[in-house]
Amino acid sequence: MKRSNLRRTAGLGLVLATVGALAVGGALEASAAASGTVKTAGDPLNVRRAPTAGATAVKTVANGASVAIDCQITGSSVTGTYGTSTLWDYVPALGGYISDTYVYTGSDQRIAPDCGVGSGSGQCADACAGEGQYRSSDSHFLVYDTDADGYSAVVAYWLKGGAGPFYVWNSGGEGTKVDKAVSVPHGGWVFYKVCVANYTTAKPDLKSCSDGITDFAA
Repeated sequence: MKRSNLRRTAGLGLVLATVGALAVGGALEASAAASGTVKTAGDPLNVRRAPTAGATAVKTVANGASVAIDCQITGSSVTGTYGTSTLWDYVPALGGYISDTYVYTGSDQRIAPDCGVGSGSGQCADACAGEGQYRSSDSHFLVYDTDADGYSAVVAYWLKGGAGPFYVWNSGGEGTKVDKAVSVPHGGWVFYKVCVANYTTAKPDLKSCSDGITDFAA
């Protein structure tokens, strides 16, 4: 079926949006769920660390390349080859997200599960200078500061059962990265948000937080 410009998206039903849900959720295995073909006007397509047009481009993927899509998530609105949409595709082999408006999948429907469970997802709120990623393979948080805005980037996270919040800070300034191991038991859940704040050893006043993401230690 030829894909039209009509785009329909569903809610993020599989993303566990509350800490309480972590205590009752069962582990879901993530694997490449679908495939597509990158379709641009000819230029390479940016792969973003988070599903927003303003997030850091970690690499590019060529027009015509086939991609294995692990999951999909709602992010910032993009107008591309197949119209305007807020849907983004997470491609593990590329280490980030591409706008679904530049991907031919043969369908107007969502073709992969919601992101956030075992995807190693990165996320940043709009106009936010912090970006974060949970690396499931060895239970590390990577926290990036992308702009000299006077705030530190920070990940706030909770563990299964609701313990937390705990914080991973990057107060190194623009263009820096912090890579920190966190204690999450094998198969254990972690729920996190990426924010900015003034660095403090007390409870911070979190600003511009992303939507929450649920992941687990592999």
